[in-house]
Amino acid sequence: MTVADSSGIIRQTAAETAAQIAAGDVSAVEVAEAHLARIDAVDEKVHAFLHVDREGALARARAVDAKRERGEKLGPLAGVPLALKDIFTTEGVPTTAGSKMLQGWVPPYDATVTRRLKEADVVILGKTNMDEFAMGSSTENSAYGHTGNPWDLTRIPGGSGGGSSAAITAHMAALAIGTDTGGSIRQPASVTGTVGVKPTYGGVSRYGMIAFSSSLDQGGPCARTVLDAALLHEVLGGHDPMDSTSIDAPVPPVVEAARNGSVAGMRVGVVKEFRGEGYQAGVMQRFDEAVELLRELGAEVVEVSCPSFDKALAAYYLIAPAEVSSNLARYDGLRYGLRTGDDGTHSAEEVTSLTRAAGFGPEVKRRIMLGTYALSSGYYDAYYGSAQKVRTLITRDFERAYEQVDVLVSPTTPTTAFPIGERVDDPMAMYLADLCTIPSNLAGNAAMSLPCGLAPEDGLPVGLQIIAPAMADDRLYRVGAAVEAAFTDRWGHPLLEEAPAL
Repeated sequence: MTVADSSGIIRQTAAETAAQIAAGDVSAVEVAEAHLARIDAVDEKVHAFLHVDREGALARARAVDAKRERGEKLGPLAGVPLALKDIFTTEGVPTTAGSKMLQGWVPPYDATVTRRLKEADVVILGKTNMDEFAMGSSTENSAYGHTGNPWDLTRIPGGSGGGSSAAITAHMAALAIGTDTGGSIRQPASVTGTVGVKPTYGGVSRYGMIAFSSSLDQGGPCARTVLDAALLHEVLGGHDPMDSTSIDAPVPPVVEAARNGSVAGMRVGVVKEFRGEGYQAGVMQRFDEAVELLRELGAEVVEVSCPSFDKALAAYYLIAPAEVSSNLARYDGLRYGLRTGDDGTHSAEEVTSLTRAAGFGPEVKRRIMLGTYALSSGYYDAYYGSAQKVRTLITRDFERAYEQVDVLVSPTTPTTAFPIGERVDDPMAMYLADLCTIPSNLAGNAAMSLPCGLAPEDGLPVGLQIIAPAMADDRLYRVGAAVEAAFTDRWGHPLLEEAPAL
């Protein structure tokens, strides 16, 4: 395979690559080798991966080729290379959640997401960088160093799943997996010009996904195109008896919706509360153009008001840390992962304290302390209880909105990618990056971010967010496919070319 051939392979969509592998036009091993070579060439600059499973990836690719040679039918994503966020347990492969607390831990089992990817013959290239335990909006909170945005390596790739979005943008993987607790799939997608989907809560199993905030966490697909995301969504979704929050219902017809996207006759709601002070002018310009495009495509656009959304950020940063303080209590330095101070001179309690001090980073410690305070005696009702009431109000706002419209749209993030280091000492400024994404996590709705152009003032990607009711995930793909097709017809698809900073 020539260099030119390799370059073409890494720029194809996942659907195109799978079709070529199934037809025998290219082998799965050739595809895997092209992406591994790309990782070798550019990841030193980007730092999207924490671990590259070269041997495992090539072994899975060889297995796909053997299936094809035997005449077995291949699945829609067989042989396609994927980057897996380092928050999903993977048997025999290091899984750290971006934390020193789990440095060197090799799980003895696969998460359901990991298992389903393997069953679908997807080639997992390795594990991607992330904010520690998924707590962050910039991938600067990783214990293993930050990731750069391939559009501009001095800027953040979003968070917490910046490694996954950067791997796709830099053409190191055709697909990726992320998790979304308050926007950690959609916000990285927005600032890197990719497609990211938060499925309905419970639509993708959380078994084997290292917990951050159990009532909010949701795994989902990251891709370059809406169809690729739909194909991956279909692989990931479906009921799992190992997850008590898993929805026992079929996966919505997401692939069909992505192949036949149309907004003709749909009612699209523009959220009044998602604009105003704090929004970058270029972001709002591109969003308004996307709304006008929806009108041109035959949608009825109406403004809707969801007044409780203004309280979503405050509610989220009480509910999520409260669940963090419970979930991370398991990291005691005694059972697995990091252990510090176990020299025979310290008690078990001292070992736990020393281990947590050494193993958790500043943002994780901040959220544990905030959550423990919110749950403490005398403050539970004032803080955590009140936040849960706001959560109910947000859910009701969504319900009223969906009586008027089929989907809601907004900017995904208030700004484009900000410079690395700009907000590390200002937690509130960092948290505001998730202003538009948090409400759908609190309500459990489905949501997508897809590119809607570049901001004129800095030439960086802007994301359009689409939000649909629970278990109406197919509406995301129907609207997303229509918008993507219209944008591509007019301006082409920049992510199928070279990443700008590489």
